[in-house]
Amino acid sequence: MQLGLLYFYIFEIKITTMIFYRQDLTDAQLLDLYKKILKPRLIEEKMLILIRQGKVSKWFSGIGQEAIAVGVTAVLDESEYVLPMHRNLGVFTSRNIPLHRLFSQWQGKANGFTKGRDRSFHFGTQEYKIIGMISHLGPQLGIADGIALANKLQNNKKITAVFTGEGATSEGDFHEALNIAAVWRLPVMFIIENNGYGLSTPTNEQYLCENLADKGLGYGMESHVIDGNNILEVYTKLSELKASMQENPHPVLLEFKTFRMRGHEEASGVKYVPQELMDEWAAKDPVTNYRKFLTETGILTAEFDEQLHNEIKQEIEDNLAIANAEPEIVPTLEGELDDVYKPYEHEEINHSSESKNIRFLDAIRNSLEQSMKRHENLVIMGQDIAEYGGAFKITDGFVEFFGKARVRNTPICESAVVSTGMGLSINGYKAIVEMQFADFVSTGFNPIVNLLAKSHYRWGEKADVVVRMPCGGGTQAGPFHSQTNEAWFTKTPGLKVVYPAFPYDAKGLLNTSINDPNPVLFFEHKQLYRSIYQDVPNDYYTIPLGKAALIKEGKKITIIAFGATVHWALETLEKNPDIEADLIDLRTLQPLDTETIFASVKKTGKVIIYQEDTLFGGIASDISALIMEQCFEFLDGPVKRVASLDSPIPFTKALEDQFLPKDKFEKELIDLLAY
Repeated sequence: MQLGLLYFYIFEIKITTMIFYRQDLTDAQLLDLYKKILKPRLIEEKMLILIRQGKVSKWFSGIGQEAIAVGVTAVLDESEYVLPMHRNLGVFTSRNIPLHRLFSQWQGKANGFTKGRDRSFHFGTQEYKIIGMISHLGPQLGIADGIALANKLQNNKKITAVFTGEGATSEGDFHEALNIAAVWRLPVMFIIENNGYGLSTPTNEQYLCENLADKGLGYGMESHVIDGNNILEVYTKLSELKASMQENPHPVLLEFKTFRMRGHEEASGVKYVPQELMDEWAAKDPVTNYRKFLTETGILTAEFDEQLHNEIKQEIEDNLAIANAEPEIVPTLEGELDDVYKPYEHEEINHSSESKNIRFLDAIRNSLEQSMKRHENLVIMGQDIAEYGGAFKITDGFVEFFGKARVRNTPICESAVVSTGMGLSINGYKAIVEMQFADFVSTGFNPIVNLLAKSHYRWGEKADVVVRMPCGGGTQAGPFHSQTNEAWFTKTPGLKVVYPAFPYDAKGLLNTSINDPNPVLFFEHKQLYRSIYQDVPNDYYTIPLGKAALIKEGKKITIIAFGATVHWALETLEKNPDIEADLIDLRTLQPLDTETIFASVKKTGKVIIYQEDTLFGGIASDISALIMEQCFEFLDGPVKRVASLDSPIPFTKALEDQFLPKDKFEKELIDLLAY
């Protein structure tokens, strides 16, 4: 057969005609695609047997959708990231991951990718440039934005492909990620596998537009509808698009029409699907039709096909034997807790004696500026932070010095921006995300607590992201701009939470937070920005996380505070100079310096914990419980907590003054001393 000529094959079925155009693909290329699409099908057939035998606990089948995963991955280079879903086995097999590692993953063995901590394809692997999903689906689209942004900053002409289903296109993260990619002209292929059903909900109950690809028009984005069951259409169309995206970086939205031939997962079945629809799509089977095309055109012989089947089946059996021989995981407390955070050894960097008296705000700015110089791979993102300089003018002038590539205005889409930060981290960058106000983090809550916080524990991937959180009351900004919501995050394993009270600490702790490869929530009290001054070293220095500061020393009582409450406590002590108190500024809430806390409580015998957050469920409650458990025999009175009212924070000054705990702290302190 002469190579390079155009051949096509038409396969007629009742309702549709499937056409294969080989274009200039060689016989070897066509057979390679067949091997790649056959392998996941044979693995799946084996998995269905193992499920019935109880040897695999759960399975999300991709039978009928293999052409998409295989075609997309075949187009990408091995150095280009792909972000699959839980029906994209063909991505993993096309990247030639050893099958025994996949089998170990599905059996919860240690040689898998998550040490038994997560199942199916909820994992990633830097070795194979695959970043798996989390069950919330949407955030991985933003991760792709971050990976692509890193590629664009390096001008390496690499493309990123990210998968999602038609159901997840209704999530806000989908729209946020597409908008960011379009505005920033990021080279991302957004792959929608439209397989007809979101679990049992058909597409006519999910969206009204004719094609999901039409949604790309609203973002000014190139989009296409592709036959997701035709491996050659997938491969040739994406090869063409990739070349275009390399020449002129831009995102593309691709809707692949396909069908899920089995249940959402095996236990759910497909009884809700009309039989005629199952029959129609069974006739469009991507493996069967492609095999028939190759056979009819003389490219694939029956003998070679049988040989391939036997080789792959033997590979499956051999690798299953390896996985089956692995011992079950033996849990250890140390092993679990040690993997919550990526190990980080604090780099102590001392400063010279030369300093300047500056505001809290200036210290934050100074840290950011010096860190941007120190880390050339550091990118800052947030609303209005570029030319405008941010809501509090902290990054004013940064664009002129560091450029818009590294100081990036974002659309108002906190969730996708946080996920973009994760993508930057995955692809070798550091990210700072500025929440315009800490209150607004609620719309970015999911990727912080379910993506950043869990990635290292789940599959050993760092989340080198700092989220800056301007917070706090006292400025009559009302319920949506005045919260101090640290307790939302101190509860979540995997996050670090920093809350300085002084300019010196703010600079040193922010420097350390940026150096630390773990995700950090960095709280900055707005009322302190321009009201608190301190001598701060001019040069770069660091302060370790997890170390409290003893601001004042006394024998009668321990006061534990952080943020603005440190200054409010100082005001109370200045008003009552006869009170002999240890005043502890926590500085870091997670990790918490329990050593300093317990030592002080054991010395004084009485303790009062002062927080601006509302009382119930705040971190003061946990500190109180820790003291009761560890220092009970040293206490000479009850552990007291002082906090704001258990109501939303109001706007009017009289109401806000009543809400905040400043007026009641002195009385509670004196009463406890007299106990």
